[in-house]
Amino acid sequence: MIRAAENLHSHDEAFDSVTLTYEARFRRRIVMTSDGGMEFLLDLPKVTDLKHGDCLVLEDGRLIKIVAADEPLLKITADDPQHLTRLVWHIGNRHLPCQIEADHILITPDPVIADMVRHLGGTIAEITQPFTPEGGAYGHGRTHSHEH
Repeated sequence: MIRAAENLHSHDEAFDSVTLTYEARFRRRIVMTSDGGMEFLLDLPKVTDLKHGDCLVLEDGRLIKIVAADEPLLKITADDPQHLTRLVWHIGNRHLPCQIEADHILITPDPVIADMVRHLGGTIAEITQPFTPEGGAYGHGRTHSHEH
């Protein structure tokens, strides 16, 4: 089975793609199937946050583009920017991954957090789209431990 042992940002033409959810984009070693049906072994040196648009480099030099999959999300809106900032603070205080946009926040579905947001006056809408939340505070991408 062909291996992919490197992840990089590239604008080169990709041979194929692999569409992954947010959780599935945090990997080190696993057999994957590309969108074109090719099986390959992802074999990275460490757990890596695979970002939408990055490429996996196969042993033979071909590239497989990472595509962020559509997934169920909660879109949180507020009455004004200050209210939205308060909601972002409360979500961040619970260490939840969130995607922060100019006029809304995206989180994965969580009924407890949804109730909290409604209690704080926010509005929730169920949507489906790729999820690309903010990275960790102590470095780029997700943080896997507290060895900072």
